[in-house]
Amino acid sequence: MNKARKDLTEGSIIRNIWYLALPTMLGNVLQNAFSIVDMKFVGKLGPSAMAAVGMSGIVLGTLFVVIRGGYMGTVALVARAIGAKNQEEAENVAVQSLFLGLFCYAAIAIIGYPLAPVILKLLRAGEDVIAEGVPYIRVLFLGSVMMIVGIVLSSVLRAAGDAITPLIILVISTVLNIVLDPILIFGLWGFPRLGVAGSAWATVIARSTGTFILLWLFLRGRAVVKLRLRNAKVDFALMWRIIRIGVFASLQGVMRNISGLVLTPIVANYGTSAIAAYGLGMRLRMVVMMPAFGLGSAVSTLVGQNLGAGKPERAERTAWVTAGTGFAFMTFLGVLYIVFAKDIIGFFNTDIDVVKTGVSYMRIIACTFGFIGLGVILGRAFSGAGDTISPLVITAIGFVGLRVTLSVLFSSLMGLKGVWFGVTASTVIQGLMTAFWFNKGRWKSKKV
Repeated sequence: MNKARKDLTEGSIIRNIWYLALPTMLGNVLQNAFSIVDMKFVGKLGPSAMAAVGMSGIVLGTLFVVIRGGYMGTVALVARAIGAKNQEEAENVAVQSLFLGLFCYAAIAIIGYPLAPVILKLLRAGEDVIAEGVPYIRVLFLGSVMMIVGIVLSSVLRAAGDAITPLIILVISTVLNIVLDPILIFGLWGFPRLGVAGSAWATVIARSTGTFILLWLFLRGRAVVKLRLRNAKVDFALMWRIIRIGVFASLQGVMRNISGLVLTPIVANYGTSAIAAYGLGMRLRMVVMMPAFGLGSAVSTLVGQNLGAGKPERAERTAWVTAGTGFAFMTFLGVLYIVFAKDIIGFFNTDIDVVKTGVSYMRIIACTFGFIGLGVILGRAFSGAGDTISPLVITAIGFVGLRVTLSVLFSSLMGLKGVWFGVTASTVIQGLMTAFWFNKGRWKSKKV
């Protein structure tokens, strides 16, 4: 594992970007490639199983986006501390973030478990989908503690400049997940056939394994930041600093996923096949977004560390170089998705209606991939500087205001395709708004 730390406030900006971005991109691609493999296994159980995982995935995705967004406060504070060469502050932020993670889990388990069927009913899931989805989502609610701790520790490592260790842990977890998935879903080798719930159990076991390895590295001093729990005390003042930054990033994640939640019952009006295609399309869209998330993770660390080192102009150059790279690469991937949409959708499901709907969705939204990259990367640059309010406001306008409004309006005129066109228009506008406001430069004077 990587205990040495590279000084990311010096040297080539391009080299530093890729030093952090490549491991994160590979990890994200791997994680979402697994999600597609998982959907392939679940797809063998039928459209209702796929719809159950798709709907549950939207709910859980919203939850974990909130948690990851909350830890943008951790990233900003750890990166600033590392840039300022203050190791003790970075370690204290890590410990307090871990305490916050445990508090989050308690709330999730207590509230989420009993409300699982209610949540799916609110999304207008049919009885067949609810029957499949409730066991799946409940297992993940109960097992979320290790996932949350893993998110915290990985966030600390990336903020400190180590993107290699989280990648190695993710490889271990994902391989284990892929091995366990068919065993627990279909009951191979004497194991019970758990169906859709087997997919959830495989995820919990695999992610827990990765988290235990991370904890061992932190506690044994094998990581770039050490966890010192023996004399650790709850520091409410520091927790509040983490929350104050992270809460707006969490709300930004909520805004992004609220649009998905609101659009789900609209899509559900067109039948189970439409929901299955929508869920599959969203997962495929997430795969192609992984380069943007990887570059965004890199830029948040680099902006934070450069600001901590007193180099705001270098932080700004880094953000624009990263955004330009992401826009070009994401546009290229969009072209590939347009050309091969039918082959991609058909690989996962051969149902005629699912394929037809999925191809329509994929070809329309693929036109906006470059703008997705622009919005994600510059939004993370804002967050790395500790300014999570600006991207929150932009996201609220773009995703909740425009996306929902335009999708409802266009669907009343064009049917299901109108939903896709509403998503497309809002994505372009949101990306351009983010670039315009970032160029104002007010984030450079943000105090954390």
